[in-house]
Amino acid sequence: MTEVRETQQAWYRSLDRTKWRALIAANLGWLFDGFETYALILTAGVAIKQLHPQAAGNLPFYIGLTIAMTLLGWGFGGIVGGVVADYLGRRKVLLISITLYSIFTGLSAFAWNWESFLILRLLTGVTLGSEWGTGTSLVAEMWPAHARAKAAGLMQCGLGLGFFVASAAWHFIAPLGASSWRYMFLLGVLPALFALWLRRSVPESEKWTKVARRRSDLQARSSLSTAERRYTRFTLRQILTDPTLRRLTILGSIMSTVTTLAWWGISTWVPAYVGSKAAAEGHDPQSYASTAGMIYNVGAIAGYISLGFAADRFGRKGTVFTYFAASLIMTPVLFLWTSDLTLVLVLCAVNGFFTLGQYTWMPVWLPEFYPTHLRATGAAFVFNAARFVAFLGPLLAGSIIAGLGGYGTAAAVVGLIYVVGMLVVPFCPETKGRQLPE
Repeated sequence: MTEVRETQQAWYRSLDRTKWRALIAANLGWLFDGFETYALILTAGVAIKQLHPQAAGNLPFYIGLTIAMTLLGWGFGGIVGGVVADYLGRRKVLLISITLYSIFTGLSAFAWNWESFLILRLLTGVTLGSEWGTGTSLVAEMWPAHARAKAAGLMQCGLGLGFFVASAAWHFIAPLGASSWRYMFLLGVLPALFALWLRRSVPESEKWTKVARRRSDLQARSSLSTAERRYTRFTLRQILTDPTLRRLTILGSIMSTVTTLAWWGISTWVPAYVGSKAAAEGHDPQSYASTAGMIYNVGAIAGYISLGFAADRFGRKGTVFTYFAASLIMTPVLFLWTSDLTLVLVLCAVNGFFTLGQYTWMPVWLPEFYPTHLRATGAAFVFNAARFVAFLGPLLAGSIIAGLGGYGTAAAVVGLIYVVGMLVVPFCPETKGRQLPE
């Protein structure tokens, strides 16, 4: 009855301040992740040229390898962080994650050679990874069913905001000299200050508190039923051994791999691609690269939010399928079929709307696959395990670019992966309007 009354009024009127604080916390945490990630994408070439001058002849490969190491760390740290969040709580793990990645991001500014930079990127990736699954679970558990997908879109847009802020910052910092990349990573220390607000203002999820209490009570008992033993079993084991959850985990992981491999293998090259086209026409490549990054992420922010609202309106399946199909089309349109530089910049926004905006399907759909005591583990596993495959994207694309001397072929080849996502979507359950599984 309560849910019916909520859907008869504006969706935001039933939300109290606590729910908005949880959303702001998750959004800002993801914004900081976005800033740090895109700072690497924008500065990797400059940093590697300074730290490893011998790499100049094969720069795309070294950039791809550096990004790949960050992805590997992210995958491992994300899975561990999700498991820990199911045992220690969403709020506590979110706090620890933000503090640690602020430290390692700041230390990246003091790398003395390429090897030290690579190790620090790996460690930064480990600490970055645990933020998403924790924040996603916190928001999903605190927001009502009729607005949950909208909240997921608003949370996920933090990544695009972070990308945009990084692009804007690089626009002004890049002209500061050969060490300008170091200043970008120093800015990454600032999120640690946000942890102070998070500790004071954001409560723990009541749903998690309830299941944590139940788990503790069951673990104190000497005799348990079969269902109770499953409830206390290690969370990662549960999502992989329960037949229903295993099926959902496999389907989600395939789609996550599609989204992640394609984005890291294609769209991370957008600034460099636009910069190369600008240089060929006699323009400043750095300026055009940062401009392309900002335009791309304006489109992405709109895409994040739109997917959440569309999923609440039209359902999860149709919305996600549409985003995969549009990404498949827009990749060759941008990289192969458009030559006018002004039009390329416009298409950056459209491409960003679908290729980066599609990430919202994960905070929308994944929390609805898993019960509360497994939610952070399941969502984090699906979101992050894909990086153990997706790290090949930058390496593959970098090798193709280096071998064939162009971005278009690499984008067209890697972009075919979106077909796999389109094939998998119909096998997932439609969860629009449903309460979270307990």
